[in-house]
Formats: sequence, C-alpha cells, structure tokens
Amino acid sequence: MRILFMGTPDFAQICLQSLVEAGQQVVAVVTQPDKPKGRGYHMIPPPVKVFAQERGIPVYQPQTLRDGAFADTLSALDPDVIIVVAYGKILPSYILDYPRLGCINAHGSLLPKYRGAAPIQRAVMEGASETGITIMYMDTGIDTGDMLLWDKTPITEEDTFETVHDRLAAMAGKLLVQVLPLLETGQAVPVRQDDTQATYASKIEKADCVLDFSRDANAILWQIRGLFPYPLAMTRTPDGKLLKVLSAKPAQGTSSAAAGTVTDLTDEGFYVACGDGQKIWITGVLPEGKSKMRAADFVRGRRIQAGDRLAWTR
Repeated sequence: MRILFMGTPDFAQICLQSLVEAGQQVVAVVTQPDKPKGRGYHMIPPPVKVFAQERGIPVYQPQTLRDGAFADTLSALDPDVIIVVAYGKILPSYILDYPRLGCINAHGSLLPKYRGAAPIQRAVMEGASETGITIMYMDTGIDTGDMLLWDKTPITEEDTFETVHDRLAAMAGKLLVQVLPLLETGQAVPVRQDDTQATYASKIEKADCVLDFSRDANAILWQIRGLFPYPLAMTRTPDGKLLKVLSAKPAQGTSSAAAGTVTDLTDEGFYVACGDGQKIWITGVLPEGKSKMRAADFVRGRRIQAGDRLAWTR
C-alpha cells in the first residue's frame, strides 16, 4: 500500500514513527508550514517534518488545500490510503475522495464523545474516568465518520494532559498499524457512530485556563491537570501579577475562608480555599517573568503569604 500521511504535532509524529517502524510504505508526508517561535521568531519545523526528513520521506507543506491546490501533487503521489492525524486543516472533498481505500483518521477519544479539536485536554479537564483512540473513516463532518477500531485507557488522578497524550499517541500508532491489513484485504467492518451520544471538545481558549476558585476543589484539580504542560492554568496574585499553576494535589481539611484565599504555607507549597469549603495544595508554579519552580521556593521567596487572595479579576 502507498500511504500518504498528513499530520503536524508530536502526537502525529509518534503515529508516523509507528507506521515507518512497522515497515509500511509512507510515500510522502503533508504537514503544516514552519512557524516562528521564541523571542527571535526563528522558524521551527513541525515534529512530523523533522521525523520525515530524518527518514528520507518527502515532505509537502502547502499553505492551502482549497480549490484543488494540492490536486496535481496528490495525483502524482497516487496513494492507496491517506492517514490523517492532527493535521490541523479541513480536507476538501477532492482529497477525501481520492484514495481507493479511503482517508483514515486517528482521533484521541472514544467517539462519538469529544469530537473536535481538543479531545484529550477536555476529557482530563472534565474529570472523565476513561478515554481512548478511535480509528475511523473520514467524511465531510467533524469526526463523524464510521469507526473501524478503538481502544480505551483509564484516566487516573495521577494523570495530566501530557501523560494521557503520550499514552494515546502510542495506542493510536498501534491501531493504525493494525487497521491497514484489514483495509487492504477488505476485512474492515465500519461501525456508524451514535450521533445522539456525541459531545464536542472545542479548542482550548484563554478563558479555559483561568482558575475560578469558587468552583469545587476536585474540578479545579482536573482543570490544572488537563492544562499541563501547556497552556497551563492561571490566576493572579494580589499585586496583579500572572501566576500559572503547574501542579496541585488534594489537601486535607476544610476552610471557611473566601474562595481563592491562601490558607496555609508549608515546606512543600501552599493551600488555597475553594468554593466547596475544601482546599487544594499547590505544589508547582510559573510566576510572571520567572522560570518554573516548586511552590515551596515561591513561598520561601516571600512572593505569597497566608491571607493573600488569588483571583483573575479584582
């Protein structure tokens, strides 16, 4: 089979690596254009491009796919199947309809739950007990195609977006390798999604990162976990400076203090009151203008005191 792979971030790179290491014939890779990053605005290639170039796989980075812009290249590559993993653009019908074995997508949820751009982060942020990978045919809808293979994994209180992301990426790679011979031999059995059970995982926006301490402690902890290692949950200290929270744990005891109040300072961080009378124990922070640090060092630097109130607006 001639495989055209379309993907961009780390998640996609892990899937591409699985295909290559399984001996599949990836004839080319399509990925997003390089983007400027950092203070120097250096152009940084996507992880998929870096891996493909290391393995000698041709790379294409079209600015647009619309109006048949990629049609001639697609015809020249003549793939039997197109595999799409977190590519970042909607595919026009001339691409979806081209390969004889279809366009296949690896999606980071147990469809039809968490369709959309941020399925892994939303699942963790909402405290879902499990999630998984679904391999499906692509159609013109957003993650609405018929399902081919799937697998699930629990989400525990030790998990963050990072740990679940890495686990699902490895699972996705294995399932993609498994589905290819089923497609080639005609043994794949499509299963329609139950649209009545569908939920949508929208892109993470700035508002999703703001900590509202009037919520219950458990919800706040899942929000922090779901936003690590990026873009990170955030609040402001009494002087108005930005404080991003890297990690937190459940705290023993209750508090009658106003939500967001720093109730205790410890050798391992500080406690903050939440809206349900419980507290969370913040253990890692990223203060404005500083590097990531243990919350204990933030306390020792006298950047926060008992009685301070953390809040986004005042």
